[in-house]
Amino acid sequence: MKNTTLLFCITLLTTFTSISYAKNTADTNKNILQQRFIKKHQALVPVVAVADMFFACNRQRHTDSYDYQIADLVNKMDKNQLAEKLSDCLAGESLKSDIALNFGLIGCFHAQMASLNQKKYDEKMGKLELFLVKLPREQRQKTFTKCVSEQALYFIK
Repeated sequence: MKNTTLLFCITLLTTFTSISYAKNTADTNKNILQQRFIKKHQALVPVVAVADMFFACNRQRHTDSYDYQIADLVNKMDKNQLAEKLSDCLAGESLKSDIALNFGLIGCFHAQMASLNQKKYDEKMGKLELFLVKLPREQRQKTFTKCVSEQALYFIK
């Protein structure tokens, strides 16, 4: 009887130790994955923001003859080249200007609404452009930050 009880206690202890080890290993792996995810996301956010700005700027000003897609700008174009293209398109305007911010918002919302049919897309983008005129800069900045942060999740590999 004592041997059975002892054997049961040892088995129980071994099981709890194994479960605890597995949980600690899983937690460690989860933390490692979260850190990798966070680093990738933080690295992508500025690239996505510049891509959105350039995309909308180029669509309006036609400084580059090619009609880029945002995904190609983020995934395929060198980020220094992308920054130069945005600088050329902004033609002396600061990245912190209202014009650049509005281009960024238009680009980001374009990405979110690209799957809509053309009529619906045009309607919503028209409302967005009217809305941008009325919205205070602080609100536009917060909206752009949130939009780009969510958009960057799509590009994490």
